[in-house]
Formats: sequence, C-alpha cells, structure tokens
Amino acid sequence: MSSAQNSPYAQGVSRRSLLRGAAGLAGVSALGIPTLSACSSGGSKSVSIGSNGSDPVPKQAFQSLFTAAQTATGVKTKINTVDHNTFQQNISTYLQGTPDDVFTWFAGYRMQFFAQQGLLHDVDDVWAAIGGNFSDAIKAQSKGLDGKYYFVPDYYYPWGLFYSKALWSSKGYSAPKTWDDFITLCKQMKSDGLSPVALGEQDGWPAMGTFDYINMRTNGYQFHIELMQGKQAWTDPKVAATFDHWTELLGYTSPGANGRKWQDAVTMVMNGQAGMCVHGLDQAGPQFQAAGKTDDLDFFAFPAIDPANAQDAVEAPIDGWMMSKKPKNHGDAVKLLEWLGTTNAQNTYLTSAPNDVAAASNPDTSKYNTLQKKSIDFVASAKQISQFMDRDANPTFVSTVMIPALQKFIDDPSSITSGLSSIEAQKKSIYGA
Repeated sequence: MSSAQNSPYAQGVSRRSLLRGAAGLAGVSALGIPTLSACSSGGSKSVSIGSNGSDPVPKQAFQSLFTAAQTATGVKTKINTVDHNTFQQNISTYLQGTPDDVFTWFAGYRMQFFAQQGLLHDVDDVWAAIGGNFSDAIKAQSKGLDGKYYFVPDYYYPWGLFYSKALWSSKGYSAPKTWDDFITLCKQMKSDGLSPVALGEQDGWPAMGTFDYINMRTNGYQFHIELMQGKQAWTDPKVAATFDHWTELLGYTSPGANGRKWQDAVTMVMNGQAGMCVHGLDQAGPQFQAAGKTDDLDFFAFPAIDPANAQDAVEAPIDGWMMSKKPKNHGDAVKLLEWLGTTNAQNTYLTSAPNDVAAASNPDTSKYNTLQKKSIDFVASAKQISQFMDRDANPTFVSTVMIPALQKFIDDPSSITSGLSSIEAQKKSIYGA
C-alpha cells in the first residue's frame, strides 16, 4: 500500500514560518516521504489522515480518537503524522500533490483560502448530519465564501497571559486589568529578578498573538479584522499606536526572543524564570501537563488599553478537519467526519488532550479540568472572537511580510517607523488593493 503524507499551510505560509518549498516526484510527498493512498486491509479501504499533531500529547490523543472512531463507525484509518511546523509550511504543495483523504487544519480564512483555489472537497453532506451540533458562530467559521461547508470543527482554545500559580502566589502578584497596571506588574517582576514576559519567536508565529491583542485593545476588533483583511492601511496612525504600546512592553520582554523556541518560553514560565507569556492554552497546557504541573497553570485576559474596547475581544482559534479535493475513499471519509463532528468524538480526543474545549455545543464537561471550564466562560463572555493573525489574514502576506517584519521589530523596535510603509506597499501588492 502506498503511504499518505501531509504537510501544510497556505500558499506559501505557515502558522509557524516561511514556506521552504517542496519536492515533487509522483508518489512522494513534499517532504520527501512516500505518500499514502487509501490502503487495503481486510477487504475494505482505510481513510488516510494527515495530522500535524506531532507533539506527544496531541499525537496520543489522535491515536485514541481514531481507535474509538473505528469502533464507532467501522471505518479504518491510517494516521500520517508530520512535524507541526513542517506541516504548516508545505500545505500548498501538499494539497496540489497527493494529499490524505482527511487532514487537520484551521477554521476561517485559512480554510477559505484553499477552498477558493479549488483544493478542497466540500463537506455539505457531512453538515447535513452534524449541523445541529454547532452554534451559528462556529458554523460561520466553517463555510467557504461560496456558502458551502469545507470544515468540520473539532476544538478551540483561548489565548491569554499564562503564568505559574505557585510563582504568583509566592510573590503576591495579581492579574492586571488595565495597561498601566500591567506595566506596573512588569516593573515589579523585573525588580524581583524575573523576565516579566517570556517570548520565543524563532518559529515566526508566537508574537502575532501579542500584536493581535494590543491592536484589538488599542483600536478595537473591527479595525483589527479589517486590517487583517487588507481593508485598512498599515500606515494608519492607529497601527503606529499599537506598535508604540508594544515597544513599551518589549522593555519587559525576555531578550533574544528570535533565537528562542516557543516551548522554551513556556518552560521559562513553568520554571519560575519568567512571570508570564502570551500564548494559547493549546501550547502552554501540554508543556505543563508533560511536566506533571497542570494544576499550576492559569491565565488571565490581556489587559485593556482603550476603555472603549475594554477586554471585549478574545483570541480563540478553532482547529478541525478538512477533506482533500479528490479523496480516495470519499464514502468512508464522509462517515468518519460525521462522527468527528459529534460531542462524543470530541470528548474522546479531549480525554487525552485536556488543553482544548470541544467546538460542539453542549459538551459533557463533567471531566473537564479547571482550565477547560474557565476557557468556556472566557470565550462565552467575549463580545468578539478573533482566530489569530495567520488565520485571519492572507497567508502569503503573513509569511512573506509579517513574520520578517515582526521579527525585525522585536530585534530593533525603531525599524517599525519605516517598516509600516513597506508593509503597506507589500500588502497592496498581495491583496490587490
């Protein structure tokens, strides 16, 4: 049997970094690994699954999920796991080659981008069965611009400021609600010998979360989303104000961020070397979980800057499943996705990966931990929900323009003065506006 490989991210971009290019021999993936088509086993075909869950916690969770899927549906699966960053970096080549039948991906623009290119198979038939399981907001994030469904949501997770409860308790720190109080806390942490805000930007994406929050708190959700969509100018003084606030925060951010992995930044927080980090529960949670410190992790909402915007907007990316354009086993792929779109399936995944929240409505929360329950309230209380810069914006723009621009800014904040004009010029070229 042949093998199926996956890779990933939009035309040239990645949730983690720049597209590295890809190979192209028939039957060989973009990563140079033999690709797997539907395998014959016991007289029935299997559904090949492309997974970016390469870290230990999600990898085990996906294994448990698809073991349960076979029991529930009778559909056999073959999971092809690729390093998360590599998966993101090569998705365009992957989808134009020999992709798996079903693969992990993201809601919103990141899904719509590939749907517009004709690289996905719609899943309207799946939604005919699972439509009642999701809220209207989740449904909207699962549709292409043509009104068809291309995405089956699995889980979401919030972004915020994560910290060690033991450290904060020992120092007497409390969560700030305003920018002034936030900076005051950073000053106190610095005087206590800590790096106030840990950042690991080597992969190119973590700092996007900080930009998103400062921009939404400074200029509001609508301006932020329109900026991501290319409808606002990066030379607008409002954007400069966002970077002014961020420049202030960089004075309290761990130095050398561009040479540090995001995992190392979370470890700094876990080990009491740093006071906090801007991240998602899906990143911070597994790190603490692997170290047996799940109960020591907590988070709070990014502080308010302009009272008019308060803390209304929350960043909460939605992950899930998509179907390749020409699945080798369409019938069983539909059957599998119908099951994956149930609360039972999502709770099965979360049993092994307790750092996310089921996207389906009314999940069984009896086994949810404290942070999962807090996440539900955190997102439910938000007036607006963003997906993350590299999910809300054009992928080529993010990878080729914003990643290098943000990394340059982190090394040299003064570079942003001229940098915004360059960003705007490149945006016009890429967005065509």
